[in-house]
Amino acid sequence: MSQLTGGSSGGEAGRAGHAGEAGRPEDAGRWRGVERGLLRMRRTLLTAVSVPLVAVLGPVLWLAAGPWWAVLAAAPAAVALWGWGAIARNWASWRYSERDDDLLIERGVVWRGLTVVPYGRMQLVEVTSGPLERHFGLARVQLHTAAATTDAHIPGLAPEEAERLRERLTELGEARSAGL
Repeated sequence: MSQLTGGSSGGEAGRAGHAGEAGRPEDAGRWRGVERGLLRMRRTLLTAVSVPLVAVLGPVLWLAAGPWWAVLAAAPAAVALWGWGAIARNWASWRYSERDDDLLIERGVVWRGLTVVPYGRMQLVEVTSGPLERHFGLARVQLHTAAATTDAHIPGLAPEEAERLRERLTELGEARSAGL
């Protein structure tokens, strides 16, 4: 079983909500989480949308319908506050583990998902990073297999970890597909 050394700033194994839960693969090895920058990026996007919405909606409702209707501007603020915590729970749910024969990717709070990608089935491993991700020092690893339904991705990785993972997965994929 492959064991990883070191850990990402936000991704130590055994974060709250994962340690000792039933139904987890027992031989998963060491789980790694995603970077805390993903949490900051998503919360920044939430703030960038909700603050202007509340700031514009309140005065518009006040002027158009009266002060009691302006209270409705609090609804987007309440949703944003709920979203603040929901984003943190979603961020904490992302983790992955490299095993001898496959890669496990787990995510989700309400709708949980566990994707198992055998190394021998990988056809392409991409590392991408958009402008916002680069600003927050993040990259995404995208795994492509022969079956489109088994494609998987891991968001919110440090660029160095994403490159390391791409190199390792590519190497293991080539070795497994060649039958070595």
